Amino acid sequence: MQALRRCLRSLRDRRSDLAFGIERIGLLSLRFPTVVACVAAALVVIAGFGIPRIRIDDSLSQLFRSDTPQFKQYELESHRFPSSEFDVLVVVEGKSLLERASLDRLRNLVTDLQLIDGTRGVISLFSAREPPTGGQPPAPLVPDQLPQGEAYQKLVSRITSNEIIRGKLLSTDGDLALVVLALDPHAAQGDTLAAIVQEIRTTADRDLTGTGLKASLTGVPVMQLEIRHALERDRIIYNAAGFAAGCLIAMLFFRRASFMAVAAGPPLIAILLGLGALGWLGFKLNIFLNVMTPLIMVISFSDSMQLTFLARDRMIAGKSRYAAFRDAITVVGPACVLTHGTAALSFIALQFTQSDLIRAFGKAGLIATAIALVTVLLLVPLFGIILVRDEAGLAEKARRADRAVDSLRLACGWIAGRIVSRPGLYTLLGLIAVIGFGSIYTQLQPRYRLSDQVPDRGQAVAAAGRLDSELTGSNPINVMIQFPKGASLYAPQTLDAIAEVHGIMERQRGISNVWSLETLRRWLARTGEPDAPTLKRYVDILPRYLVRRFVSADQDAVVVAGRVPDIDASQIRPIVGRALGAVRMQHPGYTISVTSLSAIAARNSARMIEKLNRGLTVEAVFVAAFIGLAFRSVQAMLASILPAVFPIVVAGSLLWMLGDGLQFASVVALTVSFGLGLSATIHFLNRLRLEELQGDGSEASVKRATILVGPAMILTSVVLSCGLIVTVFSNLPALRMFGWLSTFAMVLALIADLTILRPTITFLRLASEWAGRGRQ
Repeated sequence: MQALRRCLRSLRDRRSDLAFGIERIGLLSLRFPTVVACVAAALVVIAGFGIPRIRIDDSLSQLFRSDTPQFKQYELESHRFPSSEFDVLVVVEGKSLLERASLDRLRNLVTDLQLIDGTRGVISLFSAREPPTGGQPPAPLVPDQLPQGEAYQKLVSRITSNEIIRGKLLSTDGDLALVVLALDPHAAQGDTLAAIVQEIRTTADRDLTGTGLKASLTGVPVMQLEIRHALERDRIIYNAAGFAAGCLIAMLFFRRASFMAVAAGPPLIAILLGLGALGWLGFKLNIFLNVMTPLIMVISFSDSMQLTFLARDRMIAGKSRYAAFRDAITVVGPACVLTHGTAALSFIALQFTQSDLIRAFGKAGLIATAIALVTVLLLVPLFGIILVRDEAGLAEKARRADRAVDSLRLACGWIAGRIVSRPGLYTLLGLIAVIGFGSIYTQLQPRYRLSDQVPDRGQAVAAAGRLDSELTGSNPINVMIQFPKGASLYAPQTLDAIAEVHGIMERQRGISNVWSLETLRRWLARTGEPDAPTLKRYVDILPRYLVRRFVSADQDAVVVAGRVPDIDASQIRPIVGRALGAVRMQHPGYTISVTSLSAIAARNSARMIEKLNRGLTVEAVFVAAFIGLAFRSVQAMLASILPAVFPIVVAGSLLWMLGDGLQFASVVALTVSFGLGLSATIHFLNRLRLEELQGDGSEASVKRATILVGPAMILTSVVLSCGLIVTVFSNLPALRMFGWLSTFAMVLALIADLTILRPTITFLRLASEWAGRGRQ
């Protein structure tokens, strides 16, 4: 009990109040190693049961999911007209598509697809009908028994010239056909989706064998399935490759398995605890949350390396492992707390967005950061006193062969000597660089494409690209028309409103494949019977699943459905925002809304990205103030601004030069790497604070602090980069963007720390000294 009271008193010791004494929780492991080890083991077991609870969120709309009226409208439309969310698009291609044998086999495929469990119906060129004659039901355009010879060529001519088929279900050159397979919503959202999609592929391969035709699948269900597989694959790669890279680096520099285990063990446990906590809290794995594993690794690995590095130096100097790891906690621990604090601020900045997905990512990052901090502070000293043995032998061996660390120290000393000799010049150059690249950064424009969320090495994107080129559109864009209370579906004003919206959609450049109740009405007009009773009679005899694509179940709303290619949302925005105003004025009481995921992306993507970008600017101000407050120094606050902003503006300038624009993945990468990149800055400022107590002057203190903390700083930056770069192996374009951009920003942060922070803090210190002498 007395030992516990002494430990609690040490926790309240405010001699080092840089982090308000939070780092001193690590001393618990030195006082009560058995208790800490047992608690850690129990938490790991509990976390192990939480990890399998993490489910995958593969919805394409997840990025725009929010509490906004626009998204609620989209959800309403998806609920009442669920067709586009559950359509598998089968793209059949081949030069022999319209040959008699191929067409017959294609019809067999369409028939077989309707027999697959979980399907509701099929739309294809075989769905087209001849105009009705004599009041008889319309005959199919393609008869059950295909004619031969000249009669077959006339049939092909009718197929290729049919207004319903041409450009919608069949390409103008007759080499590509689209088969729309509607899935049951429960099947599309359940665990059976993978089996259904595989059966569709198997059926297509079997029925088209020997025809020279090739079938590929796309559509929302297929894209969701490919996203799910990519996330599962990426999770394995991130867990293995990132952690292995960090262990390898630690082993190369420490040259001792025990130190490698001390540096790598706590991050591994932090990953397990973090993912387990997210599982128990009900978080779902998505395109951003999937990078949580490398983020936890780099957050915890960087600080565990700093702690281990200093403890190793102390043991080389002759201290015991207990004293060495106590020094590590008291000297480096405060900086570890602050680095986790800046990382936490980065995740807090993500809360200022309308996207539920990005906010959830920010919350998960905040939780993981707190877990990583406590895990590292408690387990690094615990692993140290358990695993590190023979301190005397270690010290003797390290003194004789520590070339890697010595080389880094020499390099750091050389850089510091050159930089601090002319601090004013280098500070000015840094300021000019930040202003110059910042002016380029401001030219970045928001960019968003749906395909950025989907694996681009899979079949879905390739098939969608073929639809974009041959049928000018694979992504739905709909206009929902809600009737005033009491208005009939077949009332003249209702039909006029539908016709006007349909016509506007057809005339809009970029929209194609427009379908609605007006399509059927125009078809009936060719027979001379376009009146409302005839239209109602045909609606009543059509398959229910087909009618529900365009008419709600209670017949108080309809959808005019079109398709747009997978282009940047900025090009869709003009389509969404114009031309319907006149129709709304002519039909008061009718609510006319542009819906679908394409419309949501067009409306919201730019606003959300710009808001995230503004949040990054605000974050930079808050983080600088946070550092200044923590170090009780205006100079530290001012000195941290340039090296913190430099990686962001340079990375953004590279995006501008590459023409990529500012995407969701890139702005999130810059936000997160901003917080992580400040780790080296904080550790240097912390060490500089301690070195200045010796009173040797600013230049000498900066140089000595650089030599002491520089090797660990470089090593941890390499670990951070290796942990993030593994995301470039993802099949998801957004994660590849996140990976290379965040890694690039981390490298830039290291460069800025060495070449901008040192001269800036030296210049500010010298300026303060000169001002003090002047006042005397």
